[in-house]
Amino acid sequence: MLPRLRDYTLIFLGVVIQALSMVLFYLPSKLAAGGVSGVAQLIANFTGWPIGVLYIALNLPLLALGWKYLGGRRFLVRTIFAVLAYSIGLDILGQMLPVGLTPDPILNALYGGVIGGVGVGLVLRGQGTTGGTDVLARLLQSWRGIPLSHSYVTTDVLVVLGAGLSFGWDLALYAVVALYVGGVAAEFAAEGVRVVRIVVIVTKDPQPVADKILRELERGVTMWQGVGMYSGEQRSVLFCTVTRAELNPLKAIIHEIDPDAFVVIGEAHEALGEGFKPLRPS
Repeated sequence: MLPRLRDYTLIFLGVVIQALSMVLFYLPSKLAAGGVSGVAQLIANFTGWPIGVLYIALNLPLLALGWKYLGGRRFLVRTIFAVLAYSIGLDILGQMLPVGLTPDPILNALYGGVIGGVGVGLVLRGQGTTGGTDVLARLLQSWRGIPLSHSYVTTDVLVVLGAGLSFGWDLALYAVVALYVGGVAAEFAAEGVRVVRIVVIVTKDPQPVADKILRELERGVTMWQGVGMYSGEQRSVLFCTVTRAELNPLKAIIHEIDPDAFVVIGEAHEALGEGFKPLRPS
């Protein structure tokens, strides 16, 4: 029960923050948001209809298709909750708050992107989506095998083209800046600073290297045996995961014990388990 309450709280906070971003920065400066929000914004500009109502109307057929073809009652219930909360928030906050904070399009693009991106990230942390492009992308992936990233990019490009025709190309270019900044902020808010380094070490002195890593860095090490296909020699291969701050001390340890070691350093999106974030079910 508590995890579910936490998720819905994060979704609610996220959509409220997204609505604030739209009302304070995107709408007054005519910067088109991405996805269905941007489409609703373009239609509202010509018709004068409430953007929240348009957002619900545009999402209804997508939600119906998602319910039929994607399944996942939990996914759709949270999506419906987010869509309704976001739509209501747009119209209520639009009546309560001042019309814009600044006429500067650069500030609107930067602050709108950051604040809106944080809102999106919180919704994602709550295991939810705000409908629209998310549902459409999943449907296209299921039906045609189109990658999610292609669907998002295509939708945003079409919205930006529409914004260029409606609001002018200068504002459309500022909207591209806002979309990029929002994507970075959403990723940070959803995942936090969890990027870690994975290190593969091919060495002739595995035990001393492993012992020092265990003792000085207090990180686990896994070893397996490998065979060089050119030389035919057997070599021990060590694997460990460290934070970015621990990377240079690790390289110093390896160099001190085996300067001839072969080391491959990669970047991992997230590490779960002992010494890192606990592994919990979604």
